[in-house]
Amino acid sequence: MNKPLIGLMLGDMTGIGPEVSAKLLASGKPAEFARVIVIGDARVLELGMRDAGVKLGYQTYSGVDEVRWPAETLPVVDLGNIDPSRIGRGEVSAESGRLTGETLKLMIDLALSRKIDGICFAPLNKMALHRGGWNFPDEHRMFAELTGHTGVFGEMNVIPEFATFRVTSHVALRKALDLITPQRIDDVVQLAHRTLRAMGHSAPRIAVAALNPHGGENGLFGDEEIRIIRPAVEKLRSAGVGVTGPVPADTLFLRAKRGEFDGVVMMYHDQGQIATKLLGFSKGVTVTAGMDTVFATPAHGTAFDIVGQGKADPGGLEYALRLAAKLATARKSVNREP
Repeated sequence: MNKPLIGLMLGDMTGIGPEVSAKLLASGKPAEFARVIVIGDARVLELGMRDAGVKLGYQTYSGVDEVRWPAETLPVVDLGNIDPSRIGRGEVSAESGRLTGETLKLMIDLALSRKIDGICFAPLNKMALHRGGWNFPDEHRMFAELTGHTGVFGEMNVIPEFATFRVTSHVALRKALDLITPQRIDDVVQLAHRTLRAMGHSAPRIAVAALNPHGGENGLFGDEEIRIIRPAVEKLRSAGVGVTGPVPADTLFLRAKRGEFDGVVMMYHDQGQIATKLLGFSKGVTVTAGMDTVFATPAHGTAFDIVGQGKADPGGLEYALRLAAKLATARKSVNREP
């Protein structure tokens, strides 16, 4: 009963989410670190079992409050809202996106009412969500809206070696350059510091990436390092934050991989995503950092090209669930403090 209660959402059913969910649940590993309750449609779970070639015992409920722990079999809150026979697979579906969003909203309501401790979800499809009426650039801003969050938040990507945070994220690169300001750098480094502490790093070591090639070569290739990034880093360091930078991006991730840093703050989306997906595609986790509600998901996508083939690797979902449980436990510990 001391293990956190994590709601697991099976992802967009048009992709590999149901398969990786079924594989992970059938492995029995989640029971080692969390109490897991599936929230969605039991027919989608059955679909995942067929894709994965596994059998999984489960019991359906109409609400979270009905489940009694310890549960003898996997509890599933069956929403009965997604009929797989009506929706094509391996392609973007507005209908699936709409229903996926509705399921996530219900889970968020459960988290806000403290009926679950965190949310882990198998891969979503951003275009499907958008076409389904959830008009947000990404799920993180959707979560902020649905939770009423008004503070700083951001996407964090985690691989076993280190975690990355972004000064700018899902915007055009031309626009991203104008959004890089001392205040945004300060906000994101502080967010990284708090989140890494929650993950167990008592004194996080954070590197801030340079923007320009070779760190700008003292202004030869751009002066953002001189005008914006270095002053922000020095201010943070004087406030006691363990931060280094600006560090040229072409060597930064090699240093992080060697263990010099616990977290990396990058200036724009692909600056770090290329590195983390190369180093840990099947182990990478995406977390919506900075919110009171815990959200975690594999860093990979819906993988339409291998849907229904039984090839999908559940490793990313396992790491996401483990991290969701760890963050939820840390959050509960903080809330218990006087």
